[in-house]
Order: sequence, then C-alpha cells, then structure tokens
Amino acid sequence: MKRLVVLAVALATSSCSTPAEQYGFVAKLGRDTVSVEHVTRTGDRLVSDEVDRFPRVRQRHTEITLGPDGGIRHLAMDITTPSEPPAQRVRHVVADVSRDSVHITKTDSTGTKTSAFATGGTIAMAHLPQMYSLYDLYFAAALQRADSLKLAAGDSVRLRQFYIDREFDRFPLHEGFVRPLKGGRAEIRHDWLSGIGEATFDSAHHMLTYNGARTTYKVDVTRLKETPDIAAIGARFAEAEAKSGGAKQLSVRDTARASVGAATFWIDYGRPLARGRVLAGGILPYNLVWRTGANAATQFSTSAPITLAGLKVPAGKYTLWTVPRENGGAELVVNKQTGQWGTEYDDAHDLGMAKMSTETLPSPVEEFTISIVPAGANKGSLVMEWGSFRWSAPISVP
Repeated sequence: MKRLVVLAVALATSSCSTPAEQYGFVAKLGRDTVSVEHVTRTGDRLVSDEVDRFPRVRQRHTEITLGPDGGIRHLAMDITTPSEPPAQRVRHVVADVSRDSVHITKTDSTGTKTSAFATGGTIAMAHLPQMYSLYDLYFAAALQRADSLKLAAGDSVRLRQFYIDREFDRFPLHEGFVRPLKGGRAEIRHDWLSGIGEATFDSAHHMLTYNGARTTYKVDVTRLKETPDIAAIGARFAEAEAKSGGAKQLSVRDTARASVGAATFWIDYGRPLARGRVLAGGILPYNLVWRTGANAATQFSTSAPITLAGLKVPAGKYTLWTVPRENGGAELVVNKQTGQWGTEYDDAHDLGMAKMSTETLPSPVEEFTISIVPAGANKGSLVMEWGSFRWSAPISVP
C-alpha cells in the first residue's frame, strides 16, 4: 500500500513539475485577421481561448486531454456565438475518443444531440476551419505516427476527423491525410479543405506556420510567442459584426443579369475581397485554372446562341473559368459541366478556351466583380474586374 501511495505521489509531482507552455496562433486573410488564439499546454493537457469570424463571430474556451499517440482523448468546448438566436447562442460540446470510437454530445438551450462513430483504429482529431491549435495537434499526431512507423518523407498518414460546429452536425467522420516532407514541412488534405494546405514545424513537431494558398481557405497562420488578449479581440469582433448588421459570408454570392440583342444572360458567382493581397501571380497563380470567383464554380447561362471571345456558345448553362498569365493577360474557359465546386474543374468538359483583353484600372476594385456590358443592338462584353485588372471578352449575338 505504501509503495502505491509513494508511486501516486511521484506521478502527481511529476505532472505538476511539467512546465506550462504558452503560445498562440493568428490567422489572416490578406490584411484581415480572421482568428486569434491563446493556448496553455501542460504535458498532455491543453487549454485554449480562441475567437474567430468565419464568417460568424464565435468565442471558444476549450480543454483537451491527449493520449500517448498525440491524439485527442477528451475534448470539452464552450462556444458563444453572439449573432445566433438566444436558444443557440451558447453551446457545450464534449468529445470522448477511444482507440475504436468517438462519442460526441452537443448541448444548447434547445436540447442535446448525441452521436457516436467507429474509427476503425485510426487516430481521430477534431476539425474546425479556423482553430489552428487543432491543426497543430492534427499535424503533430500524424507526424508522431509517421515517426513510429518509420515512414519515408512523402508517404501519407491517414486520420479521421470529427466536427464541432452546428453547420457540420449532420456529417459523420471524414478522412484526412498528412504528408510529411523534408525540411520540417508537411502537407494536409481532407474532405473539407478543397485543396492542399502547407505547414512548417520545429524539431518537436510544433506548427510554426500554415498556409492555405492552395485551398479554398487562403489563410496565412503564424504561431505567436506572446499570447493575445482574446476577450478584448472577441469584443471588438462582436461589436463590428453587430454594427455591420450581422454575420456575412467572407465571399458573398452574387448574381449578374443582362440582355444583349435576343440573348438574356445570368451569372452566379462568389465575390472575394482583395484584402491587400497580391492577386494575379499571388492567390491566383499564373498558368493555373482559377474558379473565377470564390467557393462554388461560376455559373453562366445564355438564352440564345452567342459568340463569346470568338467561341461559338449554344444556348444553355455553363461554368466560366480563367487562366491568369504572366504577361498580365488571361484566358477564358467555357466548360459544359455545371453545379460543381470551384476546385472540381474537368477539362474533358471544355467547350473551348480563348484569350481575353486586359486593361489596368485607374482605381483598384476591392470586391471581385463580373458584369455584362451591352455595346449596341447585338454586341457587348463580359467584364471581370478585381484589384488593378480588367479582363473582358466580346459578346456577339446573331
């Protein structure tokens, strides 16, 4: 008995003697801050206070216990969403993860939602789009697994991921893959990322930076040594949201309509903001197909046959894509597939590709804009403007 007591005291003393590590993360979308986090970690226990606006402002307090494999064993998160209806404003989420399963309860004033998923023995991690301590843990668990399996650089580690926020309540576990690379780097892809994220690490597998330029979420994330005042930042975020009339999408969806001659046009597209970023050659890489907006692919329809940038386009519905070029120009791609996400371009469905004319705008345009500009009885132009560029393609209606 004495030996057991001594062992218990020794373990407790060892746990208490583990120094607490404090750090944080800041995620920026161009010049705009979209999430900030303050983390305290002591051994296998992590406490986080975080605020994000993606686009709705949410403030989070999270306590996590990790297992020997670096995976989450227990997670408890309190979420406050100021813009939600009163019954949904405060939410408490608990996730317990074993080797074979994940059990999740999500509670607010409307009741409790409970779910359980089998993991098949794969490490299961929590995913939130803008909480980067979770990305840090996600990568660390995968890199630890890669080390234990002695995987070569370039081999991928498979994980499962579960979801916290209300928007994802109807979804089961999904898959994620981390690909360790040489030089303290790794890539991540998973079912909600729509692309490949890139991160850098120190020798202890701490995530130092994360970049989403090759994904839908084009954020730049940096690890902070000095932890931020989350309460004050959250209050500013919530005040700004209230003054603007409530939560808004980061890239709003818009519709353009116009008529030229006998043809009526309809365009549905996402409108990202420049946010101080380098556009062509930056977030729009040269010589790669761009979705021509944000999120879902840009939809285009014409009620009559037309000629667009020299391409014969029958009446119908299409998607529009563009390819920025290093000379400042761009090419327009008309594709016969419709309804797809903006990362699901398939050139097998191309109707054709044609060069667009390019101009430099006298004043920069902050929000990406597509318009149809009539120019006579049967002529006009499809015009795209963003930052300092204007791309245009002539329209002719027989």
